[in-house]
Amino acid sequence: MKKANTLWQVTPHADREFYSALSELHPLLAQVLWARGNKSVEQARAFIADTSLSADPNALTDIDKAVERILQAIGAGESITIYGDYDCDGVTACALLMSALTQLGAKPQIYIPDRFEEGYGLNSTALDKLKAQGVNLVITVDCGARAINEAQHARDIGLDLIVTDHHDLEHELPQALAVINPKRPDCHYAFKQLAGVGVAYRLAQALFAQAKLANETTHAFHDLVAIGTIADVMPLIGENRSLVRAGLQMINTTPRLGVTELVRAARLKAGHVSAGQVAFQLAPRLNAAGRLDTALNAYELLMTDNPAWATDLANTLSSRNEQRQQITAAVVRAAEKQLAANLEPEKLPLSFAASSDYNAGVIGLAAARLVERYIRPAVVVMITGEEARGSCRSVSDFHITDALDACKPLLLKHGGHAAAAGFTTRTQWLGELQQRLYELAQAQRPEQGWVKTIHADAEINLHKLSSQTHAAMQLLEPHGHGNPQPIFVARQIEVRSARRIGRVEEDAGHEVNAGPHLKLSLKDARGGNWNAIGWRMGERFDETPPGAKIDLAFHLDMNEWNGEKRLQLVLEDIH
Repeated sequence: MKKANTLWQVTPHADREFYSALSELHPLLAQVLWARGNKSVEQARAFIADTSLSADPNALTDIDKAVERILQAIGAGESITIYGDYDCDGVTACALLMSALTQLGAKPQIYIPDRFEEGYGLNSTALDKLKAQGVNLVITVDCGARAINEAQHARDIGLDLIVTDHHDLEHELPQALAVINPKRPDCHYAFKQLAGVGVAYRLAQALFAQAKLANETTHAFHDLVAIGTIADVMPLIGENRSLVRAGLQMINTTPRLGVTELVRAARLKAGHVSAGQVAFQLAPRLNAAGRLDTALNAYELLMTDNPAWATDLANTLSSRNEQRQQITAAVVRAAEKQLAANLEPEKLPLSFAASSDYNAGVIGLAAARLVERYIRPAVVVMITGEEARGSCRSVSDFHITDALDACKPLLLKHGGHAAAAGFTTRTQWLGELQQRLYELAQAQRPEQGWVKTIHADAEINLHKLSSQTHAAMQLLEPHGHGNPQPIFVARQIEVRSARRIGRVEEDAGHEVNAGPHLKLSLKDARGGNWNAIGWRMGERFDETPPGAKIDLAFHLDMNEWNGEKRLQLVLEDIH
């Protein structure tokens, strides 16, 4: 299949008055602030100052009911279970709430469902099991927002349920004792984009305040909030940006034992871990536990104070992550073969691949790769007998969870966000579901097809970039979804040399691809030399012959090799 085109939208330069009023800032930093909607001097300075860490957790609807019931359960010595998701957000939320309740005198237990046997979220069988064990109160983290039937079942068997979640809601709320979710229509909490671990953090704050514990106590949880928020691709703006910044500081100064070992296993430089490294090095290792085996290994790593056990767990998760990478690549290749079998694959408004050979733990990652490659929504489904589980990823103009809502009669369970969702269905419904999703995607597909849009903050001359420029851009950190690294465009840059690098992919022992990454040596208009790297852009090697003039969309990075630091361009796209 042919890679879809990208559209570059370059922000015009700010007004002269704006630069003048912010003369204390690097001009390119001021331009980026302008490009991202900070049109007033006050807004720009507020973004740099980053003063949004504090918030009143009591503004979350139902949090008072939750606090009262939890403290009552602790006082009476009742049995409490924290019920979490198996991804990184859910695991960090489990660790956070376990630590908080333990400090308050509780002795809770953790329940994380098995991805392969139970699937995502609450299930009635698990609730029956917990009730039989004598559990009185179940508190969910990062799940439960759509557990309408399961919440009713909990009521029917006399099990108190508190839901804390951040996923999109259905038209009705679960009939739980409390439902804490900033996306509730009747919730007045101003910031709506907390991760599941962020909601758990606010609950911990409210509990500590009611129990008259110092608010500083929750500062020990900032690392967990940062890891879970970054891993779940929550926008790093507002409270999230402040919480992640505080968490990164903790990771780099006073890390917990498990994080220290994870940093070592990932071969990162202790004390210099960035948000990007959490996203691409640490979080995938924690997620690998639940994708291939049990998420309890990741949870135990975050909670242990045993050095030997922490080392073993971190090494195990690194090994699992390597396996996960290989399995994901195999699923992507198989899915692409399915798509290529279509007579006119380019006309498909949505990528849909299903097989009993797929691994349920990586179908979401495979769907994300398909979106990245073909710029259209993607659904990858694992078939297990009479049931099938699917994972969806989408483009910015297609709300995938809304699309699943429209297919509700064909689904047993579903939920998620605008860009990512999951579902369970009957295998016999797959054909009808696929057709319905095609129709929904086609109805919203732009006339020219789905197009990836790159929003560049400015067009610049490469020779004006320096280490001072890179240092100025660091004031915008931490970077991630919603606050990406500043993207710049440079025109007519000459290619000196190009090569493909990285581990060669293999299929059944046969080489099927050259290195997946693109490495360029470039020369600007004044003869300056630049190195550039394009991750997963190896297939575009033929577009960069020596002597060619190309336009670049990129962000700046400082590459360190053998103790020497040098500016590097990280490519977003080339024309």
